[in-house]
Amino acid sequence: MFRRKTDQPSIDVSRLSSLIAAGVEIAGDVVVTDGVRIDGQVVGNVLSKPDTRGLLVLSELGRIEGNVSVHDAVINGTICGDLEVENFIELQANARITGAIRYRTLQMSCGARVEGSMECIVDRAETRVVTSSNVVSLAKVAET
Repeated sequence: MFRRKTDQPSIDVSRLSSLIAAGVEIAGDVVVTDGVRIDGQVVGNVLSKPDTRGLLVLSELGRIEGNVSVHDAVINGTICGDLEVENFIELQANARITGAIRYRTLQMSCGARVEGSMECIVDRAETRVVTSSNVVSLAKVAET
């Protein structure tokens, strides 16, 4: 009766090259080149190295207190800070975000919670320019 869509974007988890395990707390910025899974806590920013396709996977055990700027993200934990995701973000059911989110493509599961603004990043080529040739004026009908 109900089927899942098969054309959903997918994330290449083979890009994961690092793990911050549960029970580990890092104070300072984490710079990602390939991918990182965070099950512990980061007090600092999580950033993709410029010109890389950094992937962040934040498990339900993970917590980040700082800003995040990566290429792709799968979030199922807590982030207290702003998020900027260049490509694809998946907010799973246990995701808790307090801060602004900027994204290109978003998938959000039931139960995920965002306390802040959400803004879709639109390429300049995608924006439509309104010209007089595609504007229609409707004349006001006089009431009798």
